[in-house]
Amino acid sequence: MRLVDFLSNNGSELLVKTWEHFYISLFAILLGIIVAVPLGIALTRIPRVAGFVIGVVGVVQTFPSLAILAFFIPILGVGQIPAVTALFFYSVLPILRNTYTGVKDVDKDLIEAGRGMGMSSWERIKGIEVPLATPIIMAGIRVSTVYLIGWATLASFTGAGGLGDYIFLGLNLYRPDYIIAGAIPVTILAFLTDLLLGRIEHKLVPKGIQQSEKAA
Repeated sequence: MRLVDFLSNNGSELLVKTWEHFYISLFAILLGIIVAVPLGIALTRIPRVAGFVIGVVGVVQTFPSLAILAFFIPILGVGQIPAVTALFFYSVLPILRNTYTGVKDVDKDLIEAGRGMGMSSWERIKGIEVPLATPIIMAGIRVSTVYLIGWATLASFTGAGGLGDYIFLGLNLYRPDYIIAGAIPVTILAFLTDLLLGRIEHKLVPKGIQQSEKAA
């Protein structure tokens, strides 16, 4: 009954909190894609540096999320900016690692064929390497996005809003209805976003690769 009462009294606010949670996560993952995909491609050109860079990013991701949030608050203040910045750091590793692996493992014969056709390095990246690596890159983006939607509950500590407000308020007040009202939309949001990214992946992956995967 408490949950029903909560929804009847806070239904509109719940929608606002869900939207806040979504765009905080979305902004962070978009920043991660913008940084990690080009960096992953660039690292395939300098493999000696790749291991070091990916290792450093991996170490950063092992830092406790609350510690990263606390680190950025004195620099960026409170609100959504420190929350998005902290989530951005957590988004980078899966996307970077998958982009590097996917592009690096593209069949070298295909790259040589492109070079033999007179394609420039940029044309080979755009026309051969990235399209063939898209399934692996998208896998990293999907994993990172699902994680970020869950981690975005911690944005409540910086006053950024989102569904974490309900979860932590429920913990402080010993109100399970608040906790459930925050946790269930997070789960649904992660599930729906993953489905949407799956559809986007299906559109981006070349049909030849999809057919070969089905045949395998």
